[in-house]
Amino acid sequence: MDLTSYAELAVLLVNRKYELRSLEALRDLLVETGRTEAAARATRRDLDAICELREELTGVFESASQGDEADVVERLNGLLVRHPVHPQISGHDGQSWHMHLTEGGRVADTVAVGSVMGLASVVTGLGADRLGICQAPPCRNAYLDTSSNKSRRYCSERCASRANVAAYRARKRNA
Repeated sequence: MDLTSYAELAVLLVNRKYELRSLEALRDLLVETGRTEAAARATRRDLDAICELREELTGVFESASQGDEADVVERLNGLLVRHPVHPQISGHDGQSWHMHLTEGGRVADTVAVGSVMGLASVVTGLGADRLGICQAPPCRNAYLDTSSNKSRRYCSERCASRANVAAYRARKRNA
């Protein structure tokens, strides 16, 4: 089971704060991440629950970016209690048998369990310092650092380039 893809779902949820305001936007996100069955079942109630989850996940990334590992773990443990894992074997969309963290139930529950378990797996396997908030002002997007040397500081190449250009121009002005 690839829990990193579940952690990446958490990143997408946090980063789509302004885009994820309609049921259609939620369905688009689910389809984009390969969750077509869930997209077809998503309801307004799921959207509301996922928006609430997004705020809680944002707190996890903010604590991680501040280096507060104990708070990251406390927040994730609270989410794990509220969203218990129910693993099931699944075979769909022409794929071979594989594990899902939840099947059936509400779409929001499936998204919550996957996101929280993915982040918990990253924190326990790689460390809380692998979660962060982009350091390019004014961006506040979350990122998941899967680099071999723990060097990621930006959510995207675009933000990294923008920050590097700004730093270069500032050095030239001050020289």
